Amino acid sequence: MASGKPVVILGVFVADTAYRAQRQPRMGETILGTSFTLGPGGKGSNQAVAVGKLGADVTFLTRLGVDPFADMARQTWAQAGVKNAVIDTPESYTGAAYIFVEETTGNNAIIVSPGAAMLISPADIEANAALISGAGVFVTQLEQPIEAAMRALEIARGAGVTTILNPAPAAKLPDRIYTLCDYLTPNETETEELTGMKVSSVDEARLAADSLLKKGVGTVIVTLGDKGALLHSKERSDHVPAVSAGAVVETTGAGDAFNGGLAAALSRGVEPLQAVRFACAVAGISVTRPGTAPSMPTLQEVEALLARG
Repeated sequence: MASGKPVVILGVFVADTAYRAQRQPRMGETILGTSFTLGPGGKGSNQAVAVGKLGADVTFLTRLGVDPFADMARQTWAQAGVKNAVIDTPESYTGAAYIFVEETTGNNAIIVSPGAAMLISPADIEANAALISGAGVFVTQLEQPIEAAMRALEIARGAGVTTILNPAPAAKLPDRIYTLCDYLTPNETETEELTGMKVSSVDEARLAADSLLKKGVGTVIVTLGDKGALLHSKERSDHVPAVSAGAVVETTGAGDAFNGGLAAALSRGVEPLQAVRFACAVAGISVTRPGTAPSMPTLQEVEALLARG
């Protein structure tokens, strides 16, 4: 795959504290867990790591505290080839997340405390306008304040940069954000939140995606877990099946793998349908490994999986 234009990602880094147990404790109850891991997380950071490991040129824009979790963030990015545009924020703390993983199913429940990243402001975005304008692809999510995401999308859109909004975690969005999105990448839950329409099949995803196109989105990509993804625009509607790479170990971070894969492919000029297929393969490999950032595959691994057909 050819080297492409730079990817710039605005988002949040959090330290993931992941606990595995048979079930969640009830209020007032203490139970024994089966394992604990501490690792790098945050949707934006995970997406940047995914892009970096795929060999694309990527810069991550965020705020961090000045603490050990910030050191972990920088180390994680350095290992994945991610450049950073960090605003140090000593008055706050680097974000952290509690992740409960159900032993029997691998399903998860998460609490995120974003810390310094909640202080990312439109002024921070203005200060980094040249970085954003110089990108080929700009990506953001909803873990940092919406005003900052909105301003960044405006700057990217004004400069002719391809914009991707991953509307996660699920939230109601201001109407004018939709017109700033070349690509909107909700999962089923997020699609339901944005449209008020149930999404339990590909056909239902099509109907919901139609309503998002009417709000001004260029192309909607609904990620459907083990059913793959739906690429839906005014011109086309294609269901791309999931790409299996083996037994599912943990689904945490699969959406981030998908969005990172999509951004990397689009930055290299890959056409949308092939970019979605590539993104499905990135996600397909990531779920066969534990953790979020550590589960992201290399370009060689993804190309080998796709070559197997």
